[in-house]
Amino acid sequence: MGGRLKSSTEFDNGFELSVIAGEFAYSTPRENNMDPDFFSEFEVAVFNSDGEFVREFFPEDHNDDVLGWQTRAEINTLMLLIQSKV
Repeated sequence: MGGRLKSSTEFDNGFELSVIAGEFAYSTPRENNMDPDFFSEFEVAVFNSDGEFVREFFPEDHNDDVLGWQTRAEINTLMLLIQSKV
C-alpha cells in the first residue's frame, strides 16, 4: 500500500483543481495507494487564487466544498469548465 494519492492543476485564470483518492477521501476504492490506475473515482475540490473553496463549478444542489466519486471523464469535463471561466 502507499499513501494518499493527490494531484493539483493550476489554471491561467487563477483557479486550482485538487484531486485526491485514498482511505479518507470520497474515492473508489477508499484505500491508500499511490497508483492512479488503482482508482476508478476521485474526490475533487476547486480553489480560487486566494486559496478559498469554490463551488460554482459543482451541481447547483451540491452544498459541500468537495465533490466525491468523480470519474476521469467527469474530472476532464470539470477541467474544461474551469478552464473556460474568464
